[in-house]
Amino acid sequence: MKITSVTRYKGSTYEAELDDGRRLYLHADIITDFGIHAGMETDRDTLRKIIYASNFRRAYQRALYLLDYRDYTYSEMFGKLIDNYKSKPLCTAVMKKLTEHGFIDDVRYAERMARNLVEIKHFGYRRCKRELMQKGISEFIAQDALAPYEGVFGENLAELLKTKHSRYLTDCEDRKTIEKVKSALVRYGYDFTEINRAVKEYFENAEDL
Repeated sequence: MKITSVTRYKGSTYEAELDDGRRLYLHADIITDFGIHAGMETDRDTLRKIIYASNFRRAYQRALYLLDYRDYTYSEMFGKLIDNYKSKPLCTAVMKKLTEHGFIDDVRYAERMARNLVEIKHFGYRRCKRELMQKGISEFIAQDALAPYEGVFGENLAELLKTKHSRYLTDCEDRKTIEKVKSALVRYGYDFTEINRAVKEYFENAEDL
């Protein structure tokens, strides 16, 4: 098998044509790494290595491009790559390099996301954990990321009652309205026990005032 011609295609990409009519579009780095030139004899095994190296480089650069815009979890990025390149071994190898270089780090991602969910959105523990795991974060990493906020969830719940829901909590006998507030807080990720306690304390404090 022979490479009959190597010509610049576009930018740093070259077109290498084989004697069977196939054309490969290879980055200049691949051309250099394998010493590819017109008239070069190659076998199937070497050709497979060239194609793999080219696809690996393309997939890796694609991942770096995506990471320029936002962080990704391992699961998210792997899904993006597999959709495009279809090869699980190739995508796994790319992910290995990304994690080794610190471009993909689920622990770091989970810590940043947990801070936003707790401190900005004021979600409860269950909602926070669910949001993290929906991003592909493992349960153990999600739990570790939320551990520093153990004492904050109760404070956030009390704050939500004072600000977002205070206009509805004007009458402790208005059970229908109170239940609507409780349902809203359940959607925020708080459980009934802590919601009931917080609502009780809210009305007790309101009476004291």
